[in-house]
Amino acid sequence: MNDGLIVNGKTLHPDMKAMLDARANAGPAETIAEQRTAWTAYSQALSQPHPDDMKVEDRDLPLPHGAVTVRVYTPAGANENASCVIYSHGGGFMKGDLDSSDTFAWGVAQDTNSVVVSVDYRLAPEHPFPAAFDDVYGTLCYVAENATAFGIDPGRIAVCGDSAGGNLSAAACLASRDRGGPKIVAQSLIYPGTGLEQSGGSYEENANAPGLTTAATEKYRVMYIPDSEMANPYARPVIADDFSNLPPAYVHTAQHDPIRDDGEIYADKLRAAENDVVYHCAENMIHGFLRARLLGPGGAAEYAKIADWLRGHLQ
Repeated sequence: MNDGLIVNGKTLHPDMKAMLDARANAGPAETIAEQRTAWTAYSQALSQPHPDDMKVEDRDLPLPHGAVTVRVYTPAGANENASCVIYSHGGGFMKGDLDSSDTFAWGVAQDTNSVVVSVDYRLAPEHPFPAAFDDVYGTLCYVAENATAFGIDPGRIAVCGDSAGGNLSAAACLASRDRGGPKIVAQSLIYPGTGLEQSGGSYEENANAPGLTTAATEKYRVMYIPDSEMANPYARPVIADDFSNLPPAYVHTAQHDPIRDDGEIYADKLRAAENDVVYHCAENMIHGFLRARLLGPGGAAEYAKIADWLRGHLQ
């Protein structure tokens, strides 16, 4: 039952209402500074604190190209050789930080009993591609090489990301394969923007969907990817020439999302290359539905699919 929640002609799951209300109350979002401020307000309105018995600390990692700050979540039940998830937040590559998706990051740590390392990657347009990619892939390599310092098993590392973070997680898998990097046992890509051409299909169907519009995706791409890098698969994973020998993938999209096809087509390409793939589309939900995981049974059920899949591949 949808309780009559219809927005921009889309019938939405009732658990989306709190998200829409929080977005409406977040303030103006015209300039980049305003967009970032509004994103912080929106995120804070839907956030909840981590469990009291979870250890959470921020660390600066000395990567070859410069220091990157990460937030490390260690659940009380984790042993000294825990599985690990490298997490990349969403935000169109130009907004978001360690706080903006904190509730999802600690949830994954708690529900998979894994150490989660959330990456505060550099943002566009001040830092266009490959800055964010370098930060995420560099973090993956650093954590794998310094597993003892994080209390993790370097043979049980997964990547997970939503939206822009889904792009970065997919790119990290491609790069780790290409460069002989760390073994990644699973990739969880949640409404990822994998780099399709931004027209037709879901971009047309959901051009003015609540949560994300096609026009916004176009602006984000211009800020993130320089023209000279538009053919780079680490910027646009969906255009890679080779999808073979990649980690098992869980790809989760939203029905009312302009970038739904980015996830579905990426899943299709992974499957065609004989990778292990699970694809799921969240019915009557919008881009960003992870923020509803603690708001109602629908959001909780979609989140549980992600946590259950990750837990199964990390144990």
